[in-house]
Amino acid sequence: MNSNSSQPFDKLNSISNNSFLQNEELESYDSSSYIFEEKKTHGGSNIELSKNIFNLEKQIENLVEQVKILRDEKHLITTKNNSIRANQLAEETLEKIVQEGLIELKKQKQTLTTSIEKLEHRRNKIHEEMSTNFAGVSEDLAIKVQGFKKYLVGSLQDLAETAEQLDLSISTKENSKKISKNTERPPQNDSLEIYFATKEFRKQHLQIEKAIKNYQKEPNYYGAPWHLRRTFETIHAEKVKEWFFLRSGKGAVNSTGNRLHDMLVASAIISILGELYGNNNRILILASAPERLGGWRRGLQDCLGISRGDFGPDKGITLFESSEILVQRAKRLIDNKFLPFIIIDEAEEQVSPFLLQFPLYIAFLNCS
Repeated sequence: MNSNSSQPFDKLNSISNNSFLQNEELESYDSSSYIFEEKKTHGGSNIELSKNIFNLEKQIENLVEQVKILRDEKHLITTKNNSIRANQLAEETLEKIVQEGLIELKKQKQTLTTSIEKLEHRRNKIHEEMSTNFAGVSEDLAIKVQGFKKYLVGSLQDLAETAEQLDLSISTKENSKKISKNTERPPQNDSLEIYFATKEFRKQHLQIEKAIKNYQKEPNYYGAPWHLRRTFETIHAEKVKEWFFLRSGKGAVNSTGNRLHDMLVASAIISILGELYGNNNRILILASAPERLGGWRRGLQDCLGISRGDFGPDKGITLFESSEILVQRAKRLIDNKFLPFIIIDEAEEQVSPFLLQFPLYIAFLNCS
């Protein structure tokens, strides 16, 4: 009975023990599942964290690259700004220089304009003087000058008389009367006798008249050298005729009042003498100032179509500042069978008496 009655209790105990074991197994399974789940959860978060770290590192690298790029851009921008500032400074400097240059050019322009106005005024004045001279000297001026002219001509004739008496030692009364009357003079050389005002040389008189008319009516602006190439007006013709026919190629004539016109008169005489005597002429010009000699050289070059090579000691024209040297040169020319023609500038206030012994000379008298 006892063994039978204990069997149910044993079964109950075994059942309870089995259930306990099952509970423990269940609990053990639940705990292991929890641990696995927990490990699984922690493993996933680590992977995600690694991914985040990797992404952050990538972002840091990108940011570093961007910083580097920004620094390069900043450097480029700084360099560009410096270049722009330098260009602006250069432009400002250039603009300042240009403005200063413009101011200077304006000043020069104003100076040139003033000079041009003065030159134009001077040109108009010269044109007026030329037109007045070409038209002829006014009667009022002629009246005022006439007395002075007679005085000067008489003085020169007296000087010529004195010089010829001293140099040529003329003692006879007959020759003294001839010199004082100024109708005839003793020749310096038999082959170079010149009496333009006498009837014996009527042929030369006509030749001179013809040349003067040709200069007036048919000026040859492109003629041969040593021939007149300029317009020849009545006033110039009167001066040339006066010198040839009234002064007999030896005397003083009133200046036209313009040096260029005086040069034109002298050029016409040189041209006519060239037609009469060929290459035997030698022109000697006396002026005490170098600039006046330069003016004569340029004026004769222009009027006669000659060059600078025609001027010189052994050339056709010689320039002198001293009358003593000119006298010596003229004597040597006569000794060598040449015919000296002496031109005395109007600015010469005193004339050496020894100049008056030569066969041909013209002195322009300043009537101002």
